[in-house]
Order: sequence, then C-alpha cells, then structure tokens
Amino acid sequence: FTVDLNGAIAFLPGSQIDIRPIRDITPLMGISQPFQILKMDKVRGNIVVSRRVVLEETRAEARAELIDTLKEGSILEGVVKNITDYGAFVELEDGIEGLVHVSEMSWTRKNVHPGKIVSTSQEVEVKVLEVDPEKRRISLGIKQCMPNPWAAYVEEHPVGSVIEGKIKNITEFGLFVGLSDEIDGMIHLSDISWDKSGEEAVKDYVKGQDIQAKIIDVDVEKERISLGIKQLSENTLATALDGIKKGDVVKATVVSTEDKGVNVEVNGVAAMIKKADLSKEKANQNPDNFKEGDVLEAKVTSVDKKNNKLGLSVKALEIEEEKKALEEYSNTSTGSTLGDALGEALKKNA
Repeated sequence: FTVDLNGAIAFLPGSQIDIRPIRDITPLMGISQPFQILKMDKVRGNIVVSRRVVLEETRAEARAELIDTLKEGSILEGVVKNITDYGAFVELEDGIEGLVHVSEMSWTRKNVHPGKIVSTSQEVEVKVLEVDPEKRRISLGIKQCMPNPWAAYVEEHPVGSVIEGKIKNITEFGLFVGLSDEIDGMIHLSDISWDKSGEEAVKDYVKGQDIQAKIIDVDVEKERISLGIKQLSENTLATALDGIKKGDVVKATVVSTEDKGVNVEVNGVAAMIKKADLSKEKANQNPDNFKEGDVLEAKVTSVDKKNNKLGLSVKALEIEEEKKALEEYSNTSTGSTLGDALGEALKKNA
C-alpha cells in the first residue's frame, strides 16, 4: 500500500496497517491520519511507514489511563473478543481488554470450557476483581454480576434445616444430593448412620433415590453444603456410652471373631478387642479361642462419643490386676507366697 505524505510517496506494509489483520481497508482510503516513519532512504527515495505503531502507542496510553482510573469492584460492560481454554478476553474500550478466568464465569458450571458459557462478540457485564498497573493486567469476573445461588439457598435454608433431595451420585466419599437445579450438597460417609460404618451404611442407598437430610455446615465462599442423615435421629449409642468412662471395667459379649481380633458388644455398642489386647500372654491372643456368646471382662481404654467408638483391652485389665496383687502382697505379712497373692487377686475379679 502507498501513503501520500504531502507529496512524498511512502510504502505501508500490510502488517503495519492495524494491530489486527484487516480484510477490507476501503474505509481507510483517502482519510488523513497519523503514520510513523519506520525507515527512510534519502538516496533511493524510499520511505516505510506504520499506522500500527501509532495505534499501539495510543492504545497503550489509553490502557494506562484506564488502569489508573479503574477501581476494584467497578461494574463495566464489554464485548467478548477471544476465548481460550482458561477464560475469555473482554474488550472494555477500543483495544483495551481484561481477562475473565474460567473460575470467575459461573457460580455453578464447573469443569466446562469457557466457550460453553460465553461466545465471541457477546456483550457481557463484568466486575473488576483486580488491577495490576505494573503488569498492566485487568482481572474481571462475570459471575460476580449475578446473584450467588449458594448464598441465596443458604438464606432460605440455614444450618439445621431439613431438606429433601435426590441422590445424584455415590462416591467413595459419600452421597451427592441435588438441592436445586444448580446446587448439590454432600453427605460424608461418617454422617450417614450412627450405628453402621460409612462403607456399610452407604450400601443402603442408590442413585436417583429421594432422601431427607439435615444441613449441618455451610461454606458459601468454598461453595460447599454439608448434609447429614444420621443427624435426623437421636444418637442412642452416645446415650449408651454416657455411663461408661475410660478406666472402667465392663462385661463384653462376643459377637464374632476375625483374624485381627474379637468383635464384642457392650450395652448395645459394638466394639473390637484387637488381637494384641486379648491377653498379656501371647499364647492366649488367638481370636479362635473365643466363640459367639462368650462374656469377657475388659478395661475401657478410650471413649469416643462423637464417633460411637469404644476402646477395650483384656490385656490392660490383666496387667492392672497383677499390679494390684503385687501391691497387696507387699502390704501383707509373711506367710503367703507371691503366687498365692496373685491367685487370690484373680479370684476376687473372677
């Protein structure tokens, strides 16, 4: 292309016409406008000019001016100019763009390509999230211009509310329940049942099943709503544990045995006496030595009311009884042997 510089003819390369490629330059023909001289050879009479450089400098100045005046929290209107895998560039003014990261596009549509949320040339309302004058970057958000469905839902359904929903998915972590068209809540395995393990309790539910649950925790910022099924009923096991404290001696009924220990029941509370806690004598630690219905005396080593867990140990009880027998022996007059004292102590606790 050629440019008339008051009588001097200059050459304008196609790449120097505009910042972006232009298919039709007809609207630019015959219009007086600024150009910057890139090269000039007086001997040969060659002049190379650029319109693009002038535009870039003008836009750089305008961008700097805009960045200086932009305030975080401002609501602006713009046009989507380009879409990438990580977000969309929105033009706020001619040639001045900001980035809307994919995480700032929608409150509820996660793990989707930005192109499924916005389209090129679409007019959008955006909120200024961050302005970096040094790097000349403008971070924008689209979802911030819309009502937050998480906040709206929690306002109508505060912690403690009982809700109804359909199970949308079952994972190794628990149940995901649809609360609305856009929002899901999660029931962790530990919040399904008071008396069953999570792995066992989750088997009672299927995808698509309608259930009731209680809202037990909400984090609007992290977009999480925690639900519980067991919280709909009283924790009867915790009540059963009220009368048991660490250090007590209890009677435990054998329910079943397995390689790692003996499953027992105390006041309706299921517990396991681990193999190593069945006796202080290794020869007596074999679970096969016990059968269903056997009653064992054991010492309570821990009480966890929150998780309905009871720690028991026959070994700890035997060690305690032996210690008491030794103390009694040392306080008695001579005439009885240590074996007699131990035997007598064991008889008292039989």
